[in-house]
Amino acid sequence: MSTLQSVPALGTHPTAGSLRASRVASRAETREQLAKATYDLLVIGGGILGTSVAWHAAQSGLRVAMVDAGDFAGATSSASSKLVHGGLRYLQTGAVKLVAENHHERRVLAKDVAPHLVNPLTFYLPVYKGGPVGAAKLGAGVFAYSALSAFGDGMGKVISPARAVADNPGLKTDNLKAVAVYYDHQMNDSRVAVMTVRAAVESGAVVLNHAEVTGLRMTRGRVSGAELKDRLDGTEFGVDARVVLNATGPWVDHLRRMEDKHALPSIRLSKGAHIVMKRKSPWKAAMATPIDKYRITFALPWEDQLLLGTTDEVYEGDPADVRATEADIQQILDEAAFSVKDADLDRSLMTYAFAGLRVLPGGPGGVEKAKRETVVSEGAGGMLSVAGGKWTTYRHIGRVVMDKLAKLPGSPLTEDMEPVKSLVRRVPLPGVANPNAVAHRLLVDREPGARMDPLTARHLASHYGSLAFDIARLANEDPALAERIHPDGPEIWAQVAYARDHEWAETADDVLRRRTTVTIRGLDDESVRARVEEMLARKA
Repeated sequence: MSTLQSVPALGTHPTAGSLRASRVASRAETREQLAKATYDLLVIGGGILGTSVAWHAAQSGLRVAMVDAGDFAGATSSASSKLVHGGLRYLQTGAVKLVAENHHERRVLAKDVAPHLVNPLTFYLPVYKGGPVGAAKLGAGVFAYSALSAFGDGMGKVISPARAVADNPGLKTDNLKAVAVYYDHQMNDSRVAVMTVRAAVESGAVVLNHAEVTGLRMTRGRVSGAELKDRLDGTEFGVDARVVLNATGPWVDHLRRMEDKHALPSIRLSKGAHIVMKRKSPWKAAMATPIDKYRITFALPWEDQLLLGTTDEVYEGDPADVRATEADIQQILDEAAFSVKDADLDRSLMTYAFAGLRVLPGGPGGVEKAKRETVVSEGAGGMLSVAGGKWTTYRHIGRVVMDKLAKLPGSPLTEDMEPVKSLVRRVPLPGVANPNAVAHRLLVDREPGARMDPLTARHLASHYGSLAFDIARLANEDPALAERIHPDGPEIWAQVAYARDHEWAETADDVLRRRTTVTIRGLDDESVRARVEEMLARKA
């Protein structure tokens, strides 16, 4: 069962083959669909963990529903450092097996599951006189790191400051002794999340964002569904389910207390803030600078910008209020200044700041030392709660949770679901294609006299894969949709229409911050937001 309903195709992009796009069902239709059936699994929380479980559960043959109080990946899952990585710093704690597992998942994502969304990135680790880590130790570390990935991306090494500065002119050279090199990947986390939601729906899941859980349904002392309120129009409805999964991230204990008011805290929160800067100079490699024994600050070339961060501090406030404060911004700039030239850190270059919350296991010690592991627990009413983990291993975590669901005492799902081990392990996300080939096709397969800007073609190819042809078709049919959203960015208005009709975008922030990169580029001015809201209001 799916929230995608069949509609007449929008036409065919020249030589785009048999690509078709289906519109997302209306919210009223989806609410009705959710309310009239009993689902095998209700996933509460549409962050990356909830979405991964929904995707795997639907693949296993279960009838799956997923709801989120905000937008899909609207909180922590879209506030990451945008990395798909093995976790170099984990080697310091001796977590060799963890690093090897992370490398495996990283390479599967980059090669099989999402090669159109996950991109290789070279990292430089500068070694300064008097720094927390010496050149010999870092050199050995990046070699071991590369070995754990079977040298699939290249061999870690140490290069001279002169060579590093040639690639990154913004690198500060005072007291610079050497630069260690290693290799990982990066992504646009919001785009990967939306594509994973789409994959879950294409596998049969029914999903609804901006739908808040106001209470849990109970049957003979067991959680059997949830009461919900549509945050956009106030409609109240409910969903019945044989099993309920709490995947609400920073709110996981809030929902656990709905199940059992005496439930003790299971997690603690750490805030990670980032800032986005315009780039003054080329950055051919990312910078990863050790701050102390446990922390590294990043300067990452990302979306034609420079992404700086992150912080790591205890957070005890309302998760809904988390934001990057002035103190966070200043800390990020101060730490970046260890290795980045002052001219590249001018405050006038900042376009955006954001913060998210890491969900960590409860326990003693500072959050910077806490393990980034997944917490899974079963409540008194049979609700399973999952929190934590990391983006790189989100597919693996989804399979782990599926295995837990099957092994719950008396689980009503055991007989109906395919064993986790029988699932296809490398199912690609929608749009899988070589982005270079897609960009080429977008440029050459045009109507006579029409031409797509090369920056726009590349952007569409690397954010939608082969689905970019659907967006190009919209632009072909309506010249107004082929115009740039803002003259200083690569995105076009066809992406707004596509987000509205095919990617569950309901608000301006859904479009500008999570379906596109307009906000992070600092381009979401009043006129842009007004036109986006006008387009969203035309949703069928």
